[in-house]
Amino acid sequence: MLENGRKVLKEGLLEKRSDGLLQLWKKKLCVLTEDGVLLLPPKQHDHPQQQQQQQHRGGGDKVKELHFASMKTVDCVERKGKYVYFTVVMTEGKEIDFRCPQDEGWNAEITLQMVQYKNRQAILAVRSTRQKQQLLVVQMPGQKTHRSSPNVA
Repeated sequence: MLENGRKVLKEGLLEKRSDGLLQLWKKKLCVLTEDGVLLLPPKQHDHPQQQQQQQHRGGGDKVKELHFASMKTVDCVERKGKYVYFTVVMTEGKEIDFRCPQDEGWNAEITLQMVQYKNRQAILAVRSTRQKQQLLVVQMPGQKTHRSSPNVA
């Protein structure tokens, strides 16, 4: 469990393609949670919680979070050799390329957690809308509702 109370669902090494001109593959420690994916710098592989504490104090390299709220899709690009290549597409259009050994299933795990996250958010939105509608029905003056108190004459 991370220090902020989030449960770690999967943890391991992934390779992320850099944004630079050479687009080199760089190893990252990835931590999958119910809310997204944390990407930690390679020198912090052994101590992700320590890295987060340094991040909150302003020291050390930055932890990057890919939050499911900002994620649009996870596209499996190809299976080539021992690797599966996949792309995480963010809502603002940014694409982040990853690769991992085929037998680790990171693309499937990330996709599954993203779908579950979006489903939870949709359920919360429907509940919130229903609660607002019920409050409006109760608060509308001059109309008889089952929830209003009986008129005393």
